[in-house]
Amino acid sequence: MSKSVEEKVEDIFKKQLNEFNIKYYTKTESINEAIDSSLKNSVSKSGGSGNNYPDIKILLESSNMRRIPVMIEAKGTFGKLVKMTSDGDIELVTYNKNGDANYSSIQGYAVNGAVHYVNAILDGDCYNEGIAIGINGYEKNDNMYTELDAYYISEKNNRVPKKIGSFNDMSFLKTANINNLCEMLDKLVLTEEELDRITKKVEATLEQKIKSIHQNIYDNKLITLETNEKLYLFCGLIMAGIHTKGVSPLTADQLTGSDNPEYNDGTIIINHINAFLNSKNMDNSKKEMIQKLLFPIFKNTLLYKPKNGESILKMLYRQVNNDIIPCLESNLHLDFTGKILNSLSDWVHIENDKSNDVVLTPRYVTHLMAKLARTNKDSYVWDSAMGSAGFLVSAMNIMIADAQNTIKDIDRLNEKITNIKKNQLLGVEILGNIYMLAVLNMILMGDGCSNIINDDSFSFKTDFPANVFLLNPPYSADGKGFNFVDAALSKMHDGYGCILIQENAGSGMGHPYTESILKHSTLKASIHMSNIFCGKAGVQTAIYLFKVGRPHEEDDIVTFVDFSNDGYSRQSKKKSSQDVNLKNTDHALERYAELEAIILDKKKNTNYYNEENGLVIKDTISLSGEDWTYSQHKKVNTKPSELDFKKTVSEYISWKVSNLIKDV
Repeated sequence: MSKSVEEKVEDIFKKQLNEFNIKYYTKTESINEAIDSSLKNSVSKSGGSGNNYPDIKILLESSNMRRIPVMIEAKGTFGKLVKMTSDGDIELVTYNKNGDANYSSIQGYAVNGAVHYVNAILDGDCYNEGIAIGINGYEKNDNMYTELDAYYISEKNNRVPKKIGSFNDMSFLKTANINNLCEMLDKLVLTEEELDRITKKVEATLEQKIKSIHQNIYDNKLITLETNEKLYLFCGLIMAGIHTKGVSPLTADQLTGSDNPEYNDGTIIINHINAFLNSKNMDNSKKEMIQKLLFPIFKNTLLYKPKNGESILKMLYRQVNNDIIPCLESNLHLDFTGKILNSLSDWVHIENDKSNDVVLTPRYVTHLMAKLARTNKDSYVWDSAMGSAGFLVSAMNIMIADAQNTIKDIDRLNEKITNIKKNQLLGVEILGNIYMLAVLNMILMGDGCSNIINDDSFSFKTDFPANVFLLNPPYSADGKGFNFVDAALSKMHDGYGCILIQENAGSGMGHPYTESILKHSTLKASIHMSNIFCGKAGVQTAIYLFKVGRPHEEDDIVTFVDFSNDGYSRQSKKKSSQDVNLKNTDHALERYAELEAIILDKKKNTNYYNEENGLVIKDTISLSGEDWTYSQHKKVNTKPSELDFKKTVSEYISWKVSNLIKDV
């Protein structure tokens, strides 16, 4: 191995910083107390509890007082600039099959170490962005070669490092270039593919951790809770653990195992739940309802009384705090309470779900439906049977992404995102336990619970100017749930409604509501879906898309699509994660993108579904509302073609020749 020239590399770049009049700080110099404290309190780059000492530190400041910490790590050996994973990510901590952590990439590579330091600073809550710079050099044939890579890390990008560029020197950090650099950083956002990949990764982790905790609850014979009570236990522990402004985070060590009825692990958790609820913008009725549901659980003696010095609450809270909270405090918008709901229903049906109506619509389906309904930053989206608010979460993701892509002014963008969360989403749910999940979901999205209502959607009155309606209704309701659709669409003046429903509701089972819907809305598309509820609900579903505010006419063309092959393979192993139960085995992402293009009349990049192969049909429907399914419009051609004739003749000749040969 060649000798490291790390000190020479560091000296070369420090000289550049001096030449460009860029103020920098060495390993032991202090920038400010916030950065020092963050580096000190975070895990070291070797995984221990020691301090973190970046080789060079800088604090950039733009003309509008935007301050960005820059952490620089130096190496001095060929090939030690950066190490990437097979997926193209910067490799940080890895784990072996026993769960042991390996920090060698952070220790051994310049960029990887710098990224670790920036993440440590972001953990300190004083900064939400930073720049990680790796510098490396090596000698070859008596010549000195240097290299520099810079990455932007921010909370807005869920701490996914985005490469700023490879540079020859440090001049891009000069005072005269800082404003241009900030403009460049603001354009470094996650692509839709990157966001989808990280979301799936976090979802899979979250689901796995929830299943693990629930398995512990299930196996512990002392925990004799009903299913709804388990639901409340999960939610209460999460509320107690979420970071709340003005309140020190609850640690497992603070749960001391006291068995005093007035002061115990349960009362400590209740106090933190109260602090969480009081910090949120919700009316008293919401808060009181949640307290009424949650608090009896944490007053359960069996849960707070210690055994061998530790209560069941402390054991469960430690798992929630270590495994669940980090997933929820990412910048991702996940239907995480839907994951809890699905995990519980793996073991036993939700108690007030007698008709198998409470089931989580997969995120990739809710996202598709929100796109088909043409959701954008200016949409007003509602769901009249919202469940855990999965549709609203997907719609909000699309709305915020659209705002980020179209609004460049930071203040206007933040104002718009706040308005989206507080004023442009409406959800109604009649079941109290499920409603609580939706409230918690939307609170964690950033106080988006303003228009989350616990009520009967049929009697609920509102002046909400909805132009997007998304729904997976209870299939046991009248018309297989089409009564919800008719009632909701009749309240809207324009826009689109996208419904996931039992498919046979469109072939007469949804009558008379389907006929009524056509009097005020146009059916635009009917999509025969795959088995998306594998293991959860034994129904064949379809997506029906409506243009609201225009009655359907007899000669209107409807697009029918057979989407039964959507590229995913599914199974329903109870203890397996989404990675196992849902696999992309045949270009699922491309197929969903093509379906979206077909329905929205966009250019297709693939050709899995078309009129030639019969998977897309353009046809009219009657106004009786009884012929909305793909199968009712699929034409079976019994007339033989010339190709069929030639094939038959060829097969006959082959058979004849074969027999003649045998006779010889």
